[in-house]
Amino acid sequence: MKYILMLLFLGMSVNAQNKYIQHDSIKNLKEVKVKSATKNKIETEMKIAVSVDEFLSSSDNISFIKRGAYAWEPLLNNMSTERSMVTIDGMHVFGACTDKMDPITSYVESNNLAAIDIKSGQEGSLHGATVAGSIDLKRKNTAFSVEKKWSGAYQSGFEFNNKQFFNLGNVSFSSNKFVADGSVSYRKAENYSDGNNDVVKHSQYKKFNTSLGLAYKTSDLSSVRVDAIFDMAKDVGFPALPMDLSLSRALITSASYKQLFEEGLVSVVDTKIYFNAIEHYMDDTTRPENLVHMDMPGWSTTYGLVSKANLKKNNYSSEIALNAYDNLSIAEMRMYPQDRSQRTMFAYSWPWVTTRYAGLSMNNSWDISEKSQVNLGGSLGVNYNYSKYVEFNWIFHPGAPQEKTRFLPNLNAGYQLQIDQFNFSVGTGYGHRAPSVSEGYGYYIYNSFDRYDYIGNPNLKNEISYEGNASAGFKNEKLSIQAKVNYFYIENYIIGRILSMGSPMNYQSVGVKGYTALDYSTLFNMSVNTTYDILEHLHWKGTLTYARGLDDKGGNLPFIRPLSYQTSLHFMHGNFGIQTAVNGDLAQINYSPEYGEDETKAYKIWNLSANYTFNFKNVKSVVQVGAENILNEYYSTYADWGNIPRMGRNIFTSLKLSF
Repeated sequence: MKYILMLLFLGMSVNAQNKYIQHDSIKNLKEVKVKSATKNKIETEMKIAVSVDEFLSSSDNISFIKRGAYAWEPLLNNMSTERSMVTIDGMHVFGACTDKMDPITSYVESNNLAAIDIKSGQEGSLHGATVAGSIDLKRKNTAFSVEKKWSGAYQSGFEFNNKQFFNLGNVSFSSNKFVADGSVSYRKAENYSDGNNDVVKHSQYKKFNTSLGLAYKTSDLSSVRVDAIFDMAKDVGFPALPMDLSLSRALITSASYKQLFEEGLVSVVDTKIYFNAIEHYMDDTTRPENLVHMDMPGWSTTYGLVSKANLKKNNYSSEIALNAYDNLSIAEMRMYPQDRSQRTMFAYSWPWVTTRYAGLSMNNSWDISEKSQVNLGGSLGVNYNYSKYVEFNWIFHPGAPQEKTRFLPNLNAGYQLQIDQFNFSVGTGYGHRAPSVSEGYGYYIYNSFDRYDYIGNPNLKNEISYEGNASAGFKNEKLSIQAKVNYFYIENYIIGRILSMGSPMNYQSVGVKGYTALDYSTLFNMSVNTTYDILEHLHWKGTLTYARGLDDKGGNLPFIRPLSYQTSLHFMHGNFGIQTAVNGDLAQINYSPEYGEDETKAYKIWNLSANYTFNFKNVKSVVQVGAENILNEYYSTYADWGNIPRMGRNIFTSLKLSF
């Protein structure tokens, strides 16, 4: 029993435990390798050297707003990041850029992550109040082992279009009592060229990332672990914006204690305290054409606690989570003439806004038969905001409260049924979210997409979401089909509308918008995923997605993906593999001029790659070469800020060594 619990502690899946439960010798336990956990690497069939953004974009319910080649803003269920919850191992991290040029996904790297857990809608409320769902970036966490063992990987490559050179390395040591995980990565890219072979200026970037995790087993059933991530980006260009990033730094730390239980209802308790600090400096010193220069530095500091308990008894299982954090967000605007020694304006675009949150969440699951399961969950959170320099908010909202407390309930329910080779599910959800710092307290935040300055409103009501979802699928030895749909009805939908008062502060602005709430909006998402084994070594995969978003007047919501598709073939035999894929969007005809959108044309992109795997002593080696956008198509999508063109033909190579 002791060794079985040790396997639980190592993070093995229930299936792996069942498979080996009949064995009790140390030799057999040593053979239970963690390959089942490491199979979910942050890579795709087409490209093993993907960034976190590229990996996420392979999901059918995530799209991206792109303002350049770096730090894409993930849209879950076609909703902006304000409506989703992005965490790192359950830790809340908040960006320090008012332009959302530092999503949380930009502060990790593919070589320090083990998996990414995506939950749609209210299923993601275990991490806190949400509407769109949650994205949890799970760091690598090597298991304890009976014998001392080293493992690691090194990956290097080059991409020809933007002359990107990258090095990714990670190493792990495990023993019966001690585990260490370390990683380091560096990427450097120059400006890329579009499909017309024109250079897209200000699209370069440099990124350094390193992480360290140490774990110690305090008893057979308990351990402590400390983790840290340091990330730094320099000289990052954003061609869709009037300014670039000179420096971004993040320190993300945590300490946790995990306790297993041999008997009783509670099987494991995992408690973590964490701290993270982010600084982000946007400026336009690389843009001499700007008549007036502006610096926009920002800082975000968060302290937090997350404690989870897993319960299991007979056909019932549950996960309970306590989340609490304190965040301080500060952002400034400093305006200069050509002579930077003469400052002409200073303002807080985030006027020292403190956000405190505490919430209790619970997800319950009952196996009511061998073929069906019921899930029921929810959370109740308290959100508190305090604006230190409330006078900035009083300019547009006289008498607005300096502090505000909100209650955020969330509920979800679902039913799953398996009948032979068919599976079905239905679900529903109800949830609140509080306005973000920008929506509630932002002051003259320039949006270069529609060229308006945005003003926050502390008096906004909670957004309230009503959700329904369903799925149906079929799977046999060769064919798999899965279709999913969801529908959101969102009351008090927060969006920007033109204000009759106020004049723009940025000379490039055409007016001022204030965050306000529509009576409601609706959003529909659909996806179909199909795989088919044509031959033993030849596999086909296809994906089709569609979304439609409307406001309370029947107008189109912005950044809603048109009908998109992807089809791919993968051949693998022995040590050789080759894969090809075509993906694209149809024309965006349901665009929203009111929010700065215009029609984007249909496009299709053809990609191709090949890889060869060989072993040298105890080192597994993979060589890959491929090309993206082989036909060098010139295109821009609905989600490219200011219609900046995407990258043209890009040949890439990579080498990965692992032991």
